[in-house]
Amino acid sequence: MPDNSSVAFLGLGHMGGPMALNLVRAGYRVAGFDVVPAAMDAAQAQGVAVAASAAEAVAGADVVLTMFRSGQEVLDAYRGRAGHAGQPGLLAATQPGTMFLDCSTINVDEAREASRLAIEAGHRSVDAPVSGGVVGAEAGTLTFMAGGEVEDFEAVRPLLEVMGKRVVHCGGHGAGQAAKICNNMILGVSMIAVSEAFVLGEKLGLTHQALFDVASAASGQCWALTTNCPVPGPVPTSPANRDYQPGFAAALMAKDLNLAVNALDSTGVAGQMGALAARIYDRFAAEGGAGRDFSAIITDIRGASERQGGDRPAGEDAEAERPAGHRATTAHDDGSPE
Repeated sequence: MPDNSSVAFLGLGHMGGPMALNLVRAGYRVAGFDVVPAAMDAAQAQGVAVAASAAEAVAGADVVLTMFRSGQEVLDAYRGRAGHAGQPGLLAATQPGTMFLDCSTINVDEAREASRLAIEAGHRSVDAPVSGGVVGAEAGTLTFMAGGEVEDFEAVRPLLEVMGKRVVHCGGHGAGQAAKICNNMILGVSMIAVSEAFVLGEKLGLTHQALFDVASAASGQCWALTTNCPVPGPVPTSPANRDYQPGFAAALMAKDLNLAVNALDSTGVAGQMGALAARIYDRFAAEGGAGRDFSAIITDIRGASERQGGDRPAGEDAEAERPAGHRATTAHDDGSPE
């Protein structure tokens, strides 16, 4: 898409607002909309033109970019909601051949359904969830994982490159979402492992710096350790140094892990660690950790370790959480919220 294309940007929250602003600065003609008035006001104050409704924003747009909280919101917006007379869905409110670019993080099946709906309505579709958090959105350094036809991906690549420093075509429709949830399942599981290792190190008399110096240069090296280190000191820029202000909030990690669990269930993959990580973060978020950086899970592990006979991090008995070699467990034995 040329840099004078018109973009309807729907979803101007903490991520969407800065992303829309970067498009404006690059010369794109952006019309933004959000159902939250405060988000609209903040975007407008930064220089993003806002519309009175989603239908007004998408009228005549070359690209409709959505940044929503859930797949159901995406599907409802595409179709239009029953009972809302005079408010057509986005697919019906746009000119034929419009590019629908969904940057939300949603279920793979929902992403594929959204693409199917768009294509059947005579439009084009790419799913491109993001990684990089609010800092990346503001700096224009996000990573985009895109799914769709090659020619459609190439059409939106220039637009994505304005908002991110790395843009990867992962395959067909839904592949961007698949890559995102697989990556974040690795991240959630590894952050728990790194946090448990630091708490264990404390109990064994290791300083944080000593463990970091060893693990960061050995086989334990990973992003959760070397970039988002869960203890203050070794990595001065990590959220642990600012009382776990996110960053990437624990509530969002819980959401992404549950998307991974949905995919594990639908594909029949026996992914025990992903399911366990989802339960751990679900409970942590529900018990007050939702707005903290996901690395704050270490405070939960440390607190549980200090309580004689206290709850385990996942809220289950200790035996139920031992590796399969100690006792067999069922990976998906509880419900996972949306």
